[in-house]
Amino acid sequence: MGKFTTPAALLVALCVIAGALVGLSGFTFVYAKGGSYLSNDPAACNNCHIMRDQFDAWQKTSHHAYATCNDCHVPHDVLGKYMTKIDHGYRHSRGFTFQDFHEPIRITASSLSVVEHNCVRCHETAASEITMHALRPGDETNCVHCHAGAGHGASR
Repeated sequence: MGKFTTPAALLVALCVIAGALVGLSGFTFVYAKGGSYLSNDPAACNNCHIMRDQFDAWQKTSHHAYATCNDCHVPHDVLGKYMTKIDHGYRHSRGFTFQDFHEPIRITASSLSVVEHNCVRCHETAASEITMHALRPGDETNCVHCHAGAGHGASR
């Protein structure tokens, strides 16, 4: 057998590779302030420069006094909340790492569905009086279509 094909050498090589991956992952998590994304602090959303406009605009709206980013942008059940945070974290970190994100940032269809659900959840009294307020018959209610500036100020 060759020098690097013994079981001990393979084990050392696997440990070095695993250590490098863990170390690189840990460094990236700390550098990107990954722990802050597990909180409910809106400043965590402002860690990335691309969210600065949304964060600044949110601070000037009436929602600032009543809702954080998580109140609108993630589901309120524990599993849904953290699965969404994992999805957002992966998509955002991949986009920022490879610089292949759209500027200005756009909401995905699945994220828009979460926002719509949370609009109706918070504004249940007003929303319950609306029997059909969708763009097209059969579509879900589309609060953001008319109230796009409610959470982040005037649309650009």
